[in-house]
Parts: sequence; structure tokens; C-alpha cells
Amino acid sequence: MGRKKVEIKRIEDKSSRQVTFSKRRKGLLKKAKELSILCDADVAVVVFSNRGRLYDFSSTNSLTEIVQQYHSHVEAEKESSTEVLDTEHSKYSSFMTVGELLQTVERQLEEPAVDDLSVTDLVHLEDQLQTALMQARSSKTHLMIESIKSLREKEKLLSEENKHLENQIATTKNEREVTNGTMALDFTNLAPASMNCRQQKATLNFL
Repeated sequence: MGRKKVEIKRIEDKSSRQVTFSKRRKGLLKKAKELSILCDADVAVVVFSNRGRLYDFSSTNSLTEIVQQYHSHVEAEKESSTEVLDTEHSKYSSFMTVGELLQTVERQLEEPAVDDLSVTDLVHLEDQLQTALMQARSSKTHLMIESIKSLREKEKLLSEENKHLENQIATTKNEREVTNGTMALDFTNLAPASMNCRQQKATLNFL
């Protein structure tokens, strides 16, 4: 019989989840070590448990070195991508807009003698279509990057607002606890006075 295929979903039983986490974490770190040795690769693994405990592995002397290498690589890719976009945009900015290019191509295709176009004319037509396509792709990429930046800024603002609301809730809760404690103390102080009044009244009735 073959091994039963494990369904990849959250394990509901807490003890089983902890056991699985421990076993798979050890296996993951072992595989990372083997990969670094066999392939002479810089490998880093960072794992946080659901309780926030950190487990990590680094094939170098310091995990920070690999993390810094990762950040440098990401920043270099961002700069390279931005330079490519700027180059493409400046390359075609002096040309006609996408709409104008498409209108020009459409007019040429609708001409009565379109079947008689020479190879040179067709190559020129192809170049115009390619230019329009590259302009459209460049504009789309630029809009997507701007949209991502906007979403990240909104996410940051929402996170700050949530923290502010949490602080307000905590402050209000503390104020209520202090108020309730003060009222309880006042009630405790009033109780003996009430008892003394009752005792005095009982004494007068006896007399």
C-alpha cells in the first residue's frame, strides 16, 4: 500500500498541529542545510511559530549577510525596472499616441490598394503596430506600478488608524476600570456609616 496523501489544510487539533510543525520545521531546516552543502548556495530560512517563536538557518556565518544580500538584489531590480520603463517611455514619447498610430494603421488597411502594398510598406506598417503595442504595454506597466504604490500608502494609513483606535480603546477601558474602582471604594466607606445609623436608631428605640 502506498502512503496516504496528506490534505494540505490547517490542522484543527492543537496538539497534532504542534507535532506536525515540529517535524516539518526540522525537515525544512535539514533540507536547507543539504541544499547549501550540495549546491554551494547561500541559503537562509526564517520560520515563526504561531506563538511568535523564531527558528532560523543560515548557510553563512550570519543570517544578516544573506538578508542584506537579498535587499540589495531587490533594490537593484527595482532600479533596473524603473530605468527600463523610463527609457521606453522617453523612446516613444516623441512619436504619435497609441490612438493616432492605430488610426493611421487602420486607414492604411482600409485603402483600396491595400493588397498592392509592397514589402517595405508592410514592414513600415508592422513597425507602427509594434510601436503602438510597446506604448500600450509601457503605459499599462506604469499605471500598475502607480496603483500598487497607492494601495501600499492606503494600507499604511489604515494600519496607523487601527493602532490609534486600539490606543483609544485601551485608554477608555483603563478609565472605566479606574472609575469602577473608585465607586466601589466609596460604597465600602458608606457601608459602616449606614450600620452606625442603624445601631443608633436601635439604641433610641430601646430607651
